[in-house]
Amino acid sequence: MSRNLLPVFALLSSTLFLFLGNGLQGLLLPVRGSAEGYSNEVLGFLGTSWAAGFVIGCFVAPAIVRRAGHIRAFGSFVALICLTVLLTGLFIDDVSWVALRALTGFCTAGTSMIIESWLNERATNESRGAIFSLYIAITLFGVVAGQMVVPLGNVSNTTLFMVCAIVYCVAIMPAMLSKAESPKPLKKVKLDLRGLYRNSPVSFVGILLIGIANGAYGTLGAVFGARAGLDPTTIAIMVSVTIFVGALAQFPAGKLSDRIDRRFVLAGLSGLAALAGLAVTLIQPSHVYFLIGMIAVYGAAANALYPIAVAHANDYASSEDFVKVSGGLLLLYGIGTIIGPTLGGPIMTYFGPYALFVVTAVSHLLITAYAIFRSRQRATLSTEEKDNFSTMTTAPLVTPESVSLDPRAPQYPEDEADLEKGAGI
Repeated sequence: MSRNLLPVFALLSSTLFLFLGNGLQGLLLPVRGSAEGYSNEVLGFLGTSWAAGFVIGCFVAPAIVRRAGHIRAFGSFVALICLTVLLTGLFIDDVSWVALRALTGFCTAGTSMIIESWLNERATNESRGAIFSLYIAITLFGVVAGQMVVPLGNVSNTTLFMVCAIVYCVAIMPAMLSKAESPKPLKKVKLDLRGLYRNSPVSFVGILLIGIANGAYGTLGAVFGARAGLDPTTIAIMVSVTIFVGALAQFPAGKLSDRIDRRFVLAGLSGLAALAGLAVTLIQPSHVYFLIGMIAVYGAAANALYPIAVAHANDYASSEDFVKVSGGLLLLYGIGTIIGPTLGGPIMTYFGPYALFVVTAVSHLLITAYAIFRSRQRATLSTEEKDNFSTMTTAPLVTPESVSLDPRAPQYPEDEADLEKGAGI
């Protein structure tokens, strides 16, 4: 294990600090914005602009990297992220924050694509599974750890913004000082929506709706906590616990979907997420631990949906199309995360903070209904015909480059990898 991971230790270290910064900044902005009296619409647009910048970055960043090279592009992207963090701390202005958040999303896509392509280049067929699993674990740990930094500081001053910028600066050093050879130029990202829908209508519709629900909660969950009167520590715990329990729930839910029709698992989990969300809305529990417990149930069900939907799509795709299908679905998920906060903000303004879970519940109920409908239109596959389930992360978002690291991606002899790796995206 150590022999396989040692060559990519520096790159994984940069990944950890990048996602630490992402988690810290992602929670700090809505909490500080709520304290400043920003409207729900503006706070929702913070998530919308970040997701839009990220998706655009997935399409545009490869051209920048091809022109400047991986090392210079990586340093430039992280420097811009540091600049945006410091500017958001200096200028407490809602319009500026929305614009800067879009730039942060764009640069985050660039840095993530560079790291992921670098890891993919260094991975061998033997080490790919270990590196992919560790990469997922690091992204989840980084986001949660970054969120838990917020209660340690004072959101009303600039200290946490400076801490966040320092974390991003630290992220530059391991990758810049690494002796790992720069990978080949990034592949141009393509999104074939018609092909994705033809391959699996349930996965297409489901992942778009999952993106809407997760985007709404991921951006406005902290706003809900602030509007409901929770302190920063409780908000950080609430937001982090949904990610943590969602990661734990993926394995048992995925194994169940290997045994029965995945559409039934999608329908059941979506129904549970909708039920938990509606329960929070209707009960509006005053006890903090009861509230967090209900939201934990929501997070376990909601965050286990994405990898199952991807696995269902791959059941009907050839192995050569794995990267193309999975990468396309990830971008489709990103589009959903643009829509979610845009809808959630105004709805929370008109109907109160608990209406956030009405937005998520409607999305999950639509998934349940459509999955059941499609189960009657297309026969299920046998267990032997199914693709093997693998846990995946979308928190906050990963790029299509990460799909090439997945052990389910086509494996090639080492001398052919340079020519074939990443084909189809």
